[in-house]
Amino acid sequence: MSNKQLREYIEEFLDYLLSVRGYSEATVETYEIALRQMEEVSHFYEEDGVWVLDITPFRFKIVKNSKKTIVKKLSAVRSLVKYLEDQCDFAVRVISDESIKVPQSLPKPIEERHIDEVLRKATIEEKVLVAMLYGLGLRISELSRLKLDDIKEGWVMVHGKGNKVRQLPLLDSLQKLLQVYLANTQPETYLFEKGNAPLNSAQLRYRLTKLFREHGLQATPHQLRHSFATHLLNHGARIADVSELLGHETMATTQVYTKLGSARKMQEYMKAHPLADARHQPDEE
Repeated sequence: MSNKQLREYIEEFLDYLLSVRGYSEATVETYEIALRQMEEVSHFYEEDGVWVLDITPFRFKIVKNSKKTIVKKLSAVRSLVKYLEDQCDFAVRVISDESIKVPQSLPKPIEERHIDEVLRKATIEEKVLVAMLYGLGLRISELSRLKLDDIKEGWVMVHGKGNKVRQLPLLDSLQKLLQVYLANTQPETYLFEKGNAPLNSAQLRYRLTKLFREHGLQATPHQLRHSFATHLLNHGARIADVSELLGHETMATTQVYTKLGSARKMQEYMKAHPLADARHQPDEE
């Protein structure tokens, strides 16, 4: 099942509303606008025998709509899901359909423009430090333990919590950056080391916070990991994929990154993301 088939189900649902339920053409058109917009950015896939509709990107896309419009569009999605369950006889699990709140402990993501500014003026070692945390979503402890042997053929083998290992793909830009860094510094065992020992988490954290402080910014390694997750989700990545990249045991842990509080907080958040520019402004209807 794919988004192409989802489009077919939407067509069937709209016809059902018109011919069976007797909805007016104007009402059906309102449903159609919302569902086309949802299908365009959302993800429809099978996982462990269950059909999943991940509308996380859709929630971000419509965040600046009026509250009334958001309610209408989400209602249209829920009606479609009910139709699929009742008329087509298969269950659909919807991701990001819940009311959203911001946990007090959730760190604020760093604006992309600030990260770019820091990277432009950083040393090669500082660039690798920031790029590994932000480009791969690593924990600072994982980066501290990262060995040169863990980096092979465009992939990074990360040893995470509970001795669990995950493989992460390296961006082309990060591969080139690493090549320059390794040629200049020539570490022997660990990516970041002093003598024969790896730099520990505290040492790496100090270097990172010092670097951002020089630019008038407060930043922590976990904020870069958080920025990695939120920017990916805002750009339309599947929450299941982001969860795997982060090394979370369940998607429930990752979903904390999608719960963004009140409309005012959400709007403030979106101002900090590149998708907030004029090219990505959603239509009201």
